[in-house]
Amino acid sequence: MQILVASENSLIVYFGENVSQTISDEILHVSTFLTAHVGHTLIDLVPSYASILVIFNPLKTDHLHVRKIIKEAFQEIHNRNQDVANVYDGKTVELPVYYGEDAGPDLKLLADNAGISTQQVIDIHTSQDYRVYAIGFAPGFAYLGEVDERIAAPRLPTPRKKVPKGAVAIADRQTAVYPSQSPGGWNLIGLCPTDMFNPESQSIMPVSVGDKVRFVPIEQKQFLELGGQLPQGEVI
Repeated sequence: MQILVASENSLIVYFGENVSQTISDEILHVSTFLTAHVGHTLIDLVPSYASILVIFNPLKTDHLHVRKIIKEAFQEIHNRNQDVANVYDGKTVELPVYYGEDAGPDLKLLADNAGISTQQVIDIHTSQDYRVYAIGFAPGFAYLGEVDERIAAPRLPTPRKKVPKGAVAIADRQTAVYPSQSPGGWNLIGLCPTDMFNPESQSIMPVSVGDKVRFVPIEQKQFLELGGQLPQGEVI
């Protein structure tokens, strides 16, 4: 664990070099500990795969005090004499997905590269729960892992200029849902009608770091009934 100064009112904490559920659990523990003990002095906590950025109000606290609380959070982990996994389990969120070549232009390519059918790709993608490791790139863009190695695929050599809102995608061993139309280089395999970011809703995002996501396949008719929209024209 490393605690480094990021700015005049922030620290960044590095938990390790590799992505793992253990590190994710530790990040969640430290975030919870900080919120409970010095939440009134914090401006924001920004967790990532293996780090957390702690931004504080310099009129209420300082680097030394926040560093001390972070170390106390780590000490509590060690004092437990056990892994923190499952201590701070998040909720499981089901996201409906319409899979198909009209919804996911890269679905067949992933199947061909893996030497399996498109239905097998869908079955594999929906057969497990995915941990929310981080939220970034765009508001509501949740990085989910880890994808089964059989359907993992590298990013496209040239990103698309326009990926539709709700596109379900894979890049390496990550999967995600695009919360809005944007450029993107991930492999598209389906469409989700659920809003991943809605600033006007009481719950701005359906998922948070530490939650789990379960993809549930639906038919086109149900996708449209849930408010989903098929892209007009070719996805480029």
